[in-house]
Amino acid sequence: MPTIAELTLYPIKSCAGIALREAVVTPAGLSHQFIYDREWMVVDNTGRFLTQREYPKMALIQPAIRSDMLVLRAPGMLQLEIPLDLPAPEQSRTLQVQVWDDTVTAYDCDAVTATWFSNAVGTPCRLVRFHADAKRLASKKWTGDVDVPTLFADGYPMLLISTASLDDLNGRLQAQGRSALPMNRFRPNIVVSGIEAYEEDYAETFDITGKDGSIVLKPVKPCPRCPMPSVDQASGEFGPDPMDILQTYRANSLVDGGITFGMNMIVTAGEEQLLRVGDQVDVQLAF
Repeated sequence: MPTIAELTLYPIKSCAGIALREAVVTPAGLSHQFIYDREWMVVDNTGRFLTQREYPKMALIQPAIRSDMLVLRAPGMLQLEIPLDLPAPEQSRTLQVQVWDDTVTAYDCDAVTATWFSNAVGTPCRLVRFHADAKRLASKKWTGDVDVPTLFADGYPMLLISTASLDDLNGRLQAQGRSALPMNRFRPNIVVSGIEAYEEDYAETFDITGKDGSIVLKPVKPCPRCPMPSVDQASGEFGPDPMDILQTYRANSLVDGGITFGMNMIVTAGEEQLLRVGDQVDVQLAF
């Protein structure tokens, strides 16, 4: 029986993730201890988002949740603690920030935090947090004209990949004398085991039986891959890059020939339910 093999929350866009045993499924993505996936984002002095695509050492910024703090560590840096409580309206400073083609309101974290991130990333930057009143929606072209909220994710609330898909890619890499890659190169929120390689591409829904009820996740768009899978998440350096292998068999006409790996997901039932590693998954195929 297919099962949930891994759950990962990424509190800060393009920084390291937190492996979880369980997470709450919300319309905007996974949540844990009231922290949401990609709730924070690093921006430059113009408010535009930064990622590992240009600054691979962002992979080395490690978040952890401790009581009422988000604790951050990076090589050669003292740890930084960020309060999880939202700032009072009279004390908050906001910025207009840009993530891809969207401009949204965000809370601006303080100058100490900006200095810490500037040193860790290696360029002047600031940390911002998605504003409680801000609204950002996934593309209705892919969600079936349904309003699906998302925070600072590239475009959709969740990304799912199967273990078999990575196994297939690694088999192709190893056949050419190259090293296998870990799943974190592709930064999924949900990893499913027990299905065939790339079966997620053809699923209509993933029906998950949890202890607290059923959850239904729907794949809506294949995930086009950018250069980020070439970033070693342990070293924060580029290489080796799997894209040359992926492009030989993963070009997808649905996204204008883009190289895809994994599926972007939305939740259609079971909002606010707990999803756990080990939960059973019933895959309903789209044909």
